[in-house]
Amino acid sequence: MDHFQYVDGALHAEGVAVAEIAKAAGTPTYVYSAATIRSHFERLRSAFAPLRPLICYSVKSCGNLSVCRLLGELGAGMDVVSGGELHRALAAGVDASRCVYAGVGKSDAEILAAIRAGIGLLNVESEEEFENIARLAAQERTVVRCALRINPDVDPRTHRYTSTGRKETKFGVDIERARAFFGRYGRDPYARLVGLHLHLGSPIYSTEPYVDAIVKTLALIDELARIDQAVEWLDLGGGFGADYESDQSPPAAEYAAAIVPLLRERVEAGLRIVLEPGRTIIANAGILLLRVLYMKSSGEKTFAICDAGMNALLRPSHYGSFHFIWPAAPGAEFVPARRQKEMGLAGLVPMDVVGPICESGDFLAQDRPLPPLRRGDLLAVFTAGAYGMSMANHYNTQPLPAEVLVDGSTWRLVRRRESFEELVALERSEALTDAAAGAPATAQA
Repeated sequence: MDHFQYVDGALHAEGVAVAEIAKAAGTPTYVYSAATIRSHFERLRSAFAPLRPLICYSVKSCGNLSVCRLLGELGAGMDVVSGGELHRALAAGVDASRCVYAGVGKSDAEILAAIRAGIGLLNVESEEEFENIARLAAQERTVVRCALRINPDVDPRTHRYTSTGRKETKFGVDIERARAFFGRYGRDPYARLVGLHLHLGSPIYSTEPYVDAIVKTLALIDELARIDQAVEWLDLGGGFGADYESDQSPPAAEYAAAIVPLLRERVEAGLRIVLEPGRTIIANAGILLLRVLYMKSSGEKTFAICDAGMNALLRPSHYGSFHFIWPAAPGAEFVPARRQKEMGLAGLVPMDVVGPICESGDFLAQDRPLPPLRRGDLLAVFTAGAYGMSMANHYNTQPLPAEVLVDGSTWRLVRRRESFEELVALERSEALTDAAAGAPATAQA
């Protein structure tokens, strides 16, 4: 259950009216529900319990320290794709041994940081990257466990920007090349090839791509075993969907019902499984609060101009993604997306919900039927927890949104709003002098 509900016409996050949050914290602000995060994580853990997986939360979906800390306390590891994300995971109190590290362009500094931290699994994307990892591990005289990312050439039927399991992708290697890869590198003394890594794309609303990919991967594991190359870990990646439009995504139990039978015997024989969920945990656990600045008519179009747009939530303009939007202030009546057609959209006005950014592509919704709005109205953008704040940007020198975590009847600020001075702080002469002295390089080493 997602813990955002309308009570007496006012939207609540768990036991807190979001209008109270907006009044105190301002807008734009991301609001996360701890109860929803816990619920989604526990559903995954329960559904896949027969496989005893290491569930590594995808930090790229929403990397707020308090969110990562909450999931770490629930037993999650972390899936990271950069040195910055590894730093976040460690700062949230998650041990590096419970982290898996992917990413097609890891720098030497990032690889060294992961090795020195004791990373659980370093996912490898190419032959040249493996050779570099092996060189650095030998230099450190430290053994690091590696998993080769393979592309099983499965179509996840998702947006082309987030489809990563086909042959024609910058990620991983063709499944046909994997045998030769293990034959060439499988006995390196420092970079130990112990696993295979999959990530087909996101979001994926069908179990079929996972089944196809796993069947192909198990055949590869058997083939590698015949040349005495044992695969100890299988990282299935993530990509499970979220409910952007009503009950759009299969529940965790449905994904598990298709995947668990394929792997249960392998797990009993010693294979370790990793899952990398992100969106399916955090997307429906977050909303974005916006304030209407102006209403405008232009030709036959109506615009609700709000205090944030593509700078706060990039997904609609970047991917063409749908996010349900509805007034959040007292008196607003919640009409689920699935019922709008049934109700005939009576009294609703088609309008574009846009932001202040100087781009025609700055929108959160287009021709969206909404109740008549006026200046000052508070809007909630739903299913905004994943790839919302993590893709927010400073375009037009806009401060990033604040972030709030609600837990029951209490809430707290987990990222304060930036000041204008903070937006230029690193460009000040004193900051540039520190950089010339090598302070940032030392901090990242």
